[in-house]
Amino acid sequence: MASLCFQSPSKPISYFQPKSNPSPPLFAKVSVFRCKASVQTLVAVEPEPVFVSVKTFAPATVANLGPGFDFLGCAVDGLGDHVTLRVDPSVRAGEISISEITGTTTKLSTNPLRNCAGIAAIATMKMLGIRSVGLSLDLHKGLPLGSGLGSSAASAAAAAVAVNEIFGRKLGSEELVLAGLESEAKVSGYHADNIAPAIMGGFVLIRNYEPLDLKPLRFPSEKDLFFVLVSPDFEAPTKKMRAALPTEIPMVHHVWNSSQAAALVAAVLEGDAVMLGKALSSDKIVEPTRAPLIPGMEAVKKAALEAGAFGCTISGAGPTAVAVIDSEEMGQVIGEKMVEAFLKVGHLKSVASVKKLDKIGARLVNSISR
Repeated sequence: MASLCFQSPSKPISYFQPKSNPSPPLFAKVSVFRCKASVQTLVAVEPEPVFVSVKTFAPATVANLGPGFDFLGCAVDGLGDHVTLRVDPSVRAGEISISEITGTTTKLSTNPLRNCAGIAAIATMKMLGIRSVGLSLDLHKGLPLGSGLGSSAASAAAAAVAVNEIFGRKLGSEELVLAGLESEAKVSGYHADNIAPAIMGGFVLIRNYEPLDLKPLRFPSEKDLFFVLVSPDFEAPTKKMRAALPTEIPMVHHVWNSSQAAALVAAVLEGDAVMLGKALSSDKIVEPTRAPLIPGMEAVKKAALEAGAFGCTISGAGPTAVAVIDSEEMGQVIGEKMVEAFLKVGHLKSVASVKKLDKIGARLVNSISR
């Protein structure tokens, strides 16, 4: 059995420290690296490819969901990235080549060590112990960069699942999330609230990072829930938006956000869209610092609530705004009002869409057998 040690930036957690003995800020980037528990390869013998080629899809995601910063996220239907992966004799055994990038952006690097899909694919190959086969990958971006809809996670999820599928689906979802986290760590930070729902679908709670402990939250199938996603023509890089976060959190805000996150989890499990919206709208720590950086965001939230949305907040790091409602028709109306607010107050053109919860996550679209 081989093992692979995943290294990730350590994430110091502190609320208040004596001024005489300062510690790194809560959300500061640190240079210390800590080796996570080794992830054991699940197969003793290198697996043979069962397909010559596979095509996979991974959905967009909404991270944080208001008060759930870095530990809550969900997948949304109909938006995402595709990966086509092939066994390629021209690629050196044990390696991967990115052949083509198409879609919403083509400016991404084709170096697999500097590309989200490439990093996740390599990590998955290492988990499987692939040394005898070379692979080539095509990435089709359905999501724009810096949108707040988990663009990097969708690429990573689709790639990790593609590698797993082509070798007979030997890895489980948590192993694939770990592979995707390798990509996220290099692009936007070691957080799983995008990559976990992108791979697993639905709502996911990240209970712990070391070791990784994921808890799927099942929204009742008989209940209706729609996400109104309004994306302005404005890029909000995750690293920039994380840098704006506070270095200290008042205890009263910590208690408030904890209660709202708990209410959000309860609302998901009970299928209570109204309570879900109220909790999603109630972040007092992250949203207040990020909203002013997105032109018109505060007016957009107000417009959504006045139009009947149960709640509205920033999707991930932004700039996409997300509102929740239980009616697709109402979602269309709310989206129009949000688009108007972005244009009137933020002077930004935007596009609205109304989407359901994606309960499947990253999946195989088609395959060609050997």
